[in-house]
Amino acid sequence: MVSLTLLSTLLLSTGVFSERPEPHAPPDIPTTETAKTLLDQLVVAPQGPADGFDDDLFPLWDPVVENCNAREEVLRRDGIDVVVNKACAPVSGIWYSPYDGINSTFPLDVEIDEMVPLLNAWRSGASEWTTQEREKLANDLNEPQLWVVTDDIHEEKEDSEEAFWKPPLVSFHCTYAKSWTKVKSAYNLTITDEEKEALASMLDTC
Repeated sequence: MVSLTLLSTLLLSTGVFSERPEPHAPPDIPTTETAKTLLDQLVVAPQGPADGFDDDLFPLWDPVVENCNAREEVLRRDGIDVVVNKACAPVSGIWYSPYDGINSTFPLDVEIDEMVPLLNAWRSGASEWTTQEREKLANDLNEPQLWVVTDDIHEEKEDSEEAFWKPPLVSFHCTYAKSWTKVKSAYNLTITDEEKEALASMLDTC
């Protein structure tokens, strides 16, 4: 009788099954202690008005690498075995949505989520920025701002009327709070009392 160990080795070598590769994540997610320090340093203030906000004030999807724009580059960066066409549009791959723990294999089933939504940024300081500064936030590949998520969870977050939306996958709350705090700190954006309380609670789950 073939041992389980030998059988596994044979299956792996023939490609019948293989270990699932780990999905990538956006860069520069801080440690828990660093995130807590950054959170304490953020200015707490009421949200400003939404007057004047428009998505077009945050120009999206700049060209970043060869003929790929920021959206396409995030899909390449964070996906597994991603194949793109000559225009850099993904045609196949696996994308893990950390907000709800779902894998997608169809590019049109995923969206790029702004960790700190553009409206939130507008109401916490970005209304005073130049267009170039807002464009940097909207296309930032250096901070943990852009995430691949399912279109359903992206829509849920956009439509939420909660003071501070939290992803349904509780095990991701730690990373979500660390990333949100890092982006707010990197761009000197303010937070509300409710926001700070929610972030502190989520960081306590780390």
